[in-house]
Amino acid sequence: MPQAKKRARSYDPDRTRAAVLAQFGNVREAVRGLAPEQLALPTRLGDWTVRDLIAHIGMALTAVHRALDRPAPPRQDAQPLDWPFATAGSAAAIAGFTRELAAEHPDLDAYLGDIDRSLRALLAEHPGGRLLATNAGAMPLDDYLVTRTVELVVHTDDLNAAVPGLEAPCDRQALAAATRLLADALAVKAPGGSTEVRVPPYAVVQCVEGPRHTRGTPPNVVETDPLTWIRLATGRVAWKDAVAGAKVSASGERADLGGLLPVMS
Repeated sequence: MPQAKKRARSYDPDRTRAAVLAQFGNVREAVRGLAPEQLALPTRLGDWTVRDLIAHIGMALTAVHRALDRPAPPRQDAQPLDWPFATAGSAAAIAGFTRELAAEHPDLDAYLGDIDRSLRALLAEHPGGRLLATNAGAMPLDDYLVTRTVELVVHTDDLNAAVPGLEAPCDRQALAAATRLLADALAVKAPGGSTEVRVPPYAVVQCVEGPRHTRGTPPNVVETDPLTWIRLATGRVAWKDAVAGAKVSASGERADLGGLLPVMS
């Protein structure tokens, strides 16, 4: 697993909390009226149905509840940048837990409503510096909430892709935090300064070994929009398909990121 040795980006804790709650609210509103046949639709996540996906979105937030139920670790040993590289090892357990939740909660609206209320109460009760034991290591609550923006934004996009006509919006702050965390993760995975990756208006990172750019226009530039970047970074879209579809512009001999993506899966 790559080690996040670079200086961590700072995130405004109040904005992060508001973004998590706002994006979860967007999901709740979008799925509230889905019919049984829509909940049974397949998704791009293996054999998960829309119902399974909604249950998983709820589970991504109750991870906060479960962490707060455990004793606080003695010291911090992780940051948000460690999280994207720690998820793959938990995939099988997450899939099983997701199916159990979907079966246990036939009323998804009530399930999500309970999560929203309990999460708000927990965030009001616990300080942002409270350490949590997470799958990536021990990190403060406010840092862990940054990783929840990725879960929410990525899976909102999965929902929109699965249900024809569904257009659940992305909260701007949630999208910004998710974009920045995944862009910084690429820079950790491929350290260097030869290639500039631009995801306007939220992120610019330097990565890939080679001659470091210092002045003027970089010789190797990749540019894309936030949702395309998030799809690339999480394996929803292949690099070659994004380039062929003009969703990505890439110039320079070190601008091919196909071998570095996805950043997380």
